[in-house]
Amino acid sequence: MNAIPPFEGPEHRWTGEGSSRIPFWAYTDPAIYRRELERFFYGNGHWCYVALEVEIPDPGDFKLSWVGERSVIVVRDRDGSINVVENRCAHRGVRFCRKPKGNARSFVCPYHQWTYKLNGDLAGLPFRHGVKKEDGSVQGGMPADFDLKQHGLARLKVETWNGLVFATFDHTAPPLSEYFGADVVPWLNRIFDGRRLTLLGVNRQRIPGNWKLMMENIKDPYHPGLLHTWFVTFGLWRADQQSRMVMDSHGRHAVMISQRNQGGEAKAVTEGVTSFRKDMTLNDARLLDVVVEPWWQGPTVTMITLFPSVIIQQQVNSLSTRHIVPSGPDSFDFIWTHFGFEDDTEEMTRRRLRQANLFGPAGFVSADDGEVIEFSQDGFRQKGPDGETVCELDGRGVGPADHMVTETLIRGMYGYWRKVMEI
Repeated sequence: MNAIPPFEGPEHRWTGEGSSRIPFWAYTDPAIYRRELERFFYGNGHWCYVALEVEIPDPGDFKLSWVGERSVIVVRDRDGSINVVENRCAHRGVRFCRKPKGNARSFVCPYHQWTYKLNGDLAGLPFRHGVKKEDGSVQGGMPADFDLKQHGLARLKVETWNGLVFATFDHTAPPLSEYFGADVVPWLNRIFDGRRLTLLGVNRQRIPGNWKLMMENIKDPYHPGLLHTWFVTFGLWRADQQSRMVMDSHGRHAVMISQRNQGGEAKAVTEGVTSFRKDMTLNDARLLDVVVEPWWQGPTVTMITLFPSVIIQQQVNSLSTRHIVPSGPDSFDFIWTHFGFEDDTEEMTRRRLRQANLFGPAGFVSADDGEVIEFSQDGFRQKGPDGETVCELDGRGVGPADHMVTETLIRGMYGYWRKVMEI
């Protein structure tokens, strides 16, 4: 891996110690963004989420995915293994695969018909040995030392985790268990415990804000009981609940954990909260037809952030991965993949789908998040690079917490960000 020189110039200096005041230029500067791609998405031992195994169940099944801004193909090989290859022809650089998903025996670039095996190896190309004329002479052809083995697609290192698929361009990256860390792994295994998954649906949205803002949002237990009317009114997430904030030893990954209460009016957490609606009732009670599942073991909500690319949501019975695909410093695509378990009853599957619609991008919760992220990006641009955010609820330090009145997880992420970015 090539070393990347540190930034130079006052425009990229983060004044002061710690990570509780984040400069606005961290969200808007194109040079910062390009360096993030290199350091967090394309190298430095980072793994990125690319798929669920259930999306490619059979040999030849593939789906397009993303690592940072790079398009990749996730494909099930003939032997059942999973390959992830870059969607870029080794000949002239064409992003050749255009179907979002399908089944293929091989991949063919439409430009010059270079053909690749499912593992990315170059299988052949037209006129490699030239064209033989009637007089026996040969026109054209590749040089005699042209080696098919040296011209395959870029292959990523791949690991799976009980149905999740991760990939990295850095072939020296540590194993996933080490990358996730001992404090986060139990919460992953709580959901992904080896049971076979079922695919329920996919939503996609584009949010006009910096990609880190979504990571912040799901490391921010402060806002849900204030921004989201549904959460505070119906007791889905609010400050009077039993909760925990967990992070890995680097501060990059985190889990927000909470246990639902009955909601309603409670002076300590609803007085003066304008999003609380005392008299709000449901026209369709099925929206919050919550059934406790044995594997929950207490918590009704766990929101796992695996830096830099994915959020894993368990909001009561709804289960989703949320894939972050950056698209410049002020935009990202957000891809929701909703899933259940193979042994779910038909009734549970319908319940998961209803709740996925409730919590999803067009529902009564996450629409708020997308809009407020856009508002944040607007404010950063308006002020310019001299502004900074304040993340000092519950102090300026970094560490786990046993309550949700804190911004410690955000400070942990930016402490790690600052170290890796060398700023």
